[in-house]
Amino acid sequence: VARDGKNTKPSKYQKMTTLRRFEMNDLFKFNNINLDPLTETFNMSFYLSYLSQWPECFTVAEAPDGTLMGYVLGKSEGQDKLWHAHVSAVTVAPAYRRLGLAKTLMTDLESISALVYNAYFVDLFVRASNSLAIGMYEKFGYVRYRRVLGYYSGDDSEDAWDMRKALPRDVRKESVVPLDHPVRPEDLEW
Repeated sequence: VARDGKNTKPSKYQKMTTLRRFEMNDLFKFNNINLDPLTETFNMSFYLSYLSQWPECFTVAEAPDGTLMGYVLGKSEGQDKLWHAHVSAVTVAPAYRRLGLAKTLMTDLESISALVYNAYFVDLFVRASNSLAIGMYEKFGYVRYRRVLGYYSGDDSEDAWDMRKALPRDVRKESVVPLDHPVRPEDLEW
């Protein structure tokens, strides 16, 4: 039985995948994941700041041969009922996609967010044009909370969806009631 309670037969990669905390040496091993047009990459200090401040929210999926298959990079932030976990990146190497690893990584972060940080919800931002990712997150239980106008800047300037999933602490699911109007990046709380 899989984590979601459905009777499914895990793939051979799921049987042999190890989830563990990201380590500094992994920075030299994740090119197979990051050198992909679908993956947002950051500078070294960004990864190191997450590693030092929120180590339990930076998880890798590792194959038996030590190859990194994917990772999730998250943090906790906010105040009061806006106390939440934020997913800065979740990505899987092309060779390991469509095996359920993104779901496994997101479920792990959601569990940590609920059990360690006692957060009300998990949120993430996704390009409004990325219908594949939006559909995936919706299958994971995330809702389109609000549209953020011009969130992604540069040559590919684009709106984002702020997607959220309520955690057990938000008993009435107030954190995921969609806004009826878009916001601008400067209107974001965190």
